[in-house]
Amino acid sequence: MTKNILVIGASGQIGTELSLKLREIHGNDLVIASDIREGNEELMQSGPFEILDATNFSDVESIIEKYKIEDVYLMAAMLSATAEKHPMKAWSLNMDSLFHILNLAKEGKIKKVFWPSSIAVFGPTTPKENTPQTAVMEPSTVYGISKQTGERWCQYFHDKYGVDVRSMRYPGIISYKTLPGGGTTDYAIEIFHEALKNKAYTSYLSETTGLPMMYMDDAIKATIDLMEAPSEKVKIRSSYNLSAISFTPKELAEEIRKHIPEFSINYAPDFRQKIADSWPSDIDDSEARKDWNWKHQYDLAALTKKMLDGVAETFEIN
Repeated sequence: MTKNILVIGASGQIGTELSLKLREIHGNDLVIASDIREGNEELMQSGPFEILDATNFSDVESIIEKYKIEDVYLMAAMLSATAEKHPMKAWSLNMDSLFHILNLAKEGKIKKVFWPSSIAVFGPTTPKENTPQTAVMEPSTVYGISKQTGERWCQYFHDKYGVDVRSMRYPGIISYKTLPGGGTTDYAIEIFHEALKNKAYTSYLSETTGLPMMYMDDAIKATIDLMEAPSEKVKIRSSYNLSAISFTPKELAEEIRKHIPEFSINYAPDFRQKIADSWPSDIDDSEARKDWNWKHQYDLAALTKKMLDGVAETFEIN
């Protein structure tokens, strides 16, 4: 059965690769990519694209009606580090866009919604080791506050109005295909570019800062698997914990040195250190693994090789 799918925020780091994968699965013409700015060449040429401000309700509604959309992946957001510089703008984008989609689903104009949450919902009072699905949440960032609030609204719209909304708490996502978009975990992408170009990197996080991370292919697979799972299998309607691997900048640098022995790393923590310190170091995602059979593929060694090869080829770095 065919269905029309809309990706909002399709030009971003995750949105680009998600849109291309969905087009590969469902067909180019059935996946409408949209963003407030144009995306890369492959995204723009492989299927329909609409310029869309996710905070404009009438524009969002118009595109959903124009293409008879059934599933929406709402990927538009202002990420953690950028949101700290523009708190009100971040709140408006992150929350208004979600309300628009939830209300359109409530009215029966959308059948299924994916909305990503984040490990940023957790805060300094959350257990940092093996953080459970249900835990104390006292986020200390604008991004985290908006994501925690969004989780509660997703649960509410499901319970009150029967909206089929699905969500997961992304860890740091690592990819070579698109550049990072202002998140606290961006170092884990930047480091590969600098290792190949300059054989050195200065990390804005301390050497012992462990954070949950995931290779992009695993994140895309998890997202689509959750959306394709039978409704009765989706037990959690706020947001699922999601995890793959956890590492520190020091551990990542050591793995890179196996490929580039002369690589060196220095540490100069900045304002992002405080954000990272408020987040878990590793996540318990057993509920996702139990409910819809989530499994990750990439460990640190596989991720490092994939990133080095991918960055070198994509950006033509010798």
